[in-house]
Amino acid sequence: MDCGRTSGVLLHVTSLPGSYGIGDLGPEAFRFADWLAAAGQHVWQVLPVGPVGYGESPYQLLSAFAGNPMLLSLDSLAEQGLLLKDEICGAPLFDERRVEFERVIPWKTKLLRRAFERFQKRSSAKNAAEDDYLVEYSNFLRADHPWLDHYATFMALKESQGNAPWWDWRSAKPRDEDIAYHTFLQFEFFRQWNSLKTHCRTLGIRLMGDLPIYIARDSADVWAHRDLFRDDVVSGVPPDYFSATGQLWGNPIYDWDRMAAHGFTWWLDRFRAALTQFSLLRLDHFRGFEAYWEVPAGEKTAVHGRWVKGPGAPFFRLLRAELGQLPIIAENLGVITPEVEALRDEFDFPGMAILQFAFGSDPQAGTFKPHNYIRNLAAYTGTHDNDTVLGWWRSEGGDSTRTPKDIQDEKARARAYLATEGCDINWAMIRMLMMSVADLVLMPLQDILGLGSEARMNTPATAGGNWRWRCPQGALTVDLAQRLRAMAEMYDRTATETTQT
Repeated sequence: MDCGRTSGVLLHVTSLPGSYGIGDLGPEAFRFADWLAAAGQHVWQVLPVGPVGYGESPYQLLSAFAGNPMLLSLDSLAEQGLLLKDEICGAPLFDERRVEFERVIPWKTKLLRRAFERFQKRSSAKNAAEDDYLVEYSNFLRADHPWLDHYATFMALKESQGNAPWWDWRSAKPRDEDIAYHTFLQFEFFRQWNSLKTHCRTLGIRLMGDLPIYIARDSADVWAHRDLFRDDVVSGVPPDYFSATGQLWGNPIYDWDRMAAHGFTWWLDRFRAALTQFSLLRLDHFRGFEAYWEVPAGEKTAVHGRWVKGPGAPFFRLLRAELGQLPIIAENLGVITPEVEALRDEFDFPGMAILQFAFGSDPQAGTFKPHNYIRNLAAYTGTHDNDTVLGWWRSEGGDSTRTPKDIQDEKARARAYLATEGCDINWAMIRMLMMSVADLVLMPLQDILGLGSEARMNTPATAGGNWRWRCPQGALTVDLAQRLRAMAEMYDRTATETTQT
């Protein structure tokens, strides 16, 4: 990764403010990019932006390639004449602090269907060949999207089967109109995404994506390529000091031998598509490419699993040969072996350091302290799986892994290291990262805003209530941008090249 000495902000698209119940790719996304530029930031990191399945989790995607239609801007559709202003101005009163998926999804889906109906009428008009929007759509269909047909078919079938998982489907034939609807949504998603990416590029901001190693079993990819996935084992991680029974994720495991026999075509397509969308990629669970924990299907916990060697260096050599230098940040958190670090070092992928973990009992706590950082590193105050800095700091009670005394000791070490009594603890941590030698520093927006646990994005191993936080309207002030910019300038993190992928 070669992005110079810089910094940026982690904020998922759904967390943007706005009037339609969920953040989207519309005006607020452009305003946030403008705010980042004013704040001297050059990276905007998002979570996976694909269509979500179970629990609205962006890590349980219905496709490894498609975009999430719930991120579509209704304002943009109105500008194209596919929605009426009255239709979107009459939006229900949604909670502005959190995404009410159960209300937003059915309401927005109705409007997207209506937009598609107008698109169909427009497509059949006599002057369709002279319509720039329709010409753009035709170009999209002609482009190389090896995933598009089976994704649109999968979604049409899934809806016709009451959204049941594909292994419970009855024999059915999808309607051509429903396939066309999902194709249209993908065209519109990538049209809007490319518009936002172009805007970010002009501001010198790189969009950074998140590529999960695994995908959901109930996905278009597993449905269409069942021969590339195993159904006798599922994914997870073994027991450790965080959990006595490990973590049973339940995603299907790849048949890596068959993947290799096919020249890793599916993975090449996946990385090629991701690098078209993003300038930088966080590669989730990087250690699974060196060795992964597989658990027999049907197990209730991850205890009875085993380590199995992954595709390793030959896989990344192939990717590099086909795609060139890989702008990847390797998520190397947890219990990491020398073999995993050797694989990361061979390809010069930056690892990650989480400052919030530097003062507790994490095995990597020492390497998370800034005085031990190297330049080739992405350093975070916290991630989407952490509590916010303020929430972490205010925590008093113990849990299954930390007693109240553990927490007191952790805070004492943080006070001594950060030279603070806790006033503006979030800014003390941001400053510590900014002054470090790490090439890239990233902060969840919640930590910049100084929000508590109510703004936490995800609590691992919990089934409900996650992925809902939204940035309050009016929170992105000029004063806040100036404060962040002053710190970025003080520690030489504002100069960056504007040429991007």
